[in-house]
Amino acid sequence: MLSTAADDQDDEETPPDRQRLRAIFISDLHIGTPGFQAEALLDFLKNHPSDVLYLVGDIVDGWQLRRRWFWPQSHNDVVQKLLRRARKGCRVIYVPGNHDEFARHFVGHAFGGVEVLHDTTHTTAKGLKLWVVHGDHFDGVIQCAKWLAYTGDWLYELSLRLNRHLNTVRARMGWGYWSLSAYLKLKVKKAVNFISDFEVAVAQEAKRRGYDGVVCGHIHHAEIRDVNGVLYCNDGDWVESRTALVEHADGRLEIIHWGGQAGVLSLAKSMKVLQP
Repeated sequence: MLSTAADDQDDEETPPDRQRLRAIFISDLHIGTPGFQAEALLDFLKNHPSDVLYLVGDIVDGWQLRRRWFWPQSHNDVVQKLLRRARKGCRVIYVPGNHDEFARHFVGHAFGGVEVLHDTTHTTAKGLKLWVVHGDHFDGVIQCAKWLAYTGDWLYELSLRLNRHLNTVRARMGWGYWSLSAYLKLKVKKAVNFISDFEVAVAQEAKRRGYDGVVCGHIHHAEIRDVNGVLYCNDGDWVESRTALVEHADGRLEIIHWGGQAGVLSLAKSMKVLQP
């Protein structure tokens, strides 16, 4: 196998101020689209070693690749990075989503050390039992009107294209990264209501199944909060917000905004509610 930039980065030592994490949860990379921020993710993974890495769906964007092939070297580097991580002893678990639903045909198998599961359970150092699932099954548009989801996906890609041009200008002016698409999403009342309804639906199902909380992706909106006594965690995405959910050695959960201006969201209140 040819050496890649990802391999070279893995050979470097982890910065001394970075402690090993118990777990990392990332989703909605959308590899195979121009919107995927591959270099930022490579930098994040280089700086954050972990015992377990959960890939919580929409890792490869099969929808976009069917329409137009887009696969630069940086995207290949990310794939190589994930495979190398598995070879180096990190447990890598892949829970497919709707954009990479083709991978659901391989549930129960492992490829290059990466386990493919429909959903899974993660138990934190504090004893919280979390359900790990992508979350598209709780999206009525995906389940009942897939043609509308495809149309929305096209419009979303258009907004990301505008977002890239906008941030090129911002970078030249010395300003930080800012997500136009995330801003528009939260300004539209129906989108806000959809996010709230989605969170409640996922949390209710986690509670029905006997879990203390849930970790999901799908809606590209990173958050940690209590939903009717259930810990709801969404790890966000790597096309808009560049976010990941991480668990520290002491069981503390955080959402990290890598290279962004939003800072870090901590678990605080939710942990007090759900202490075992």
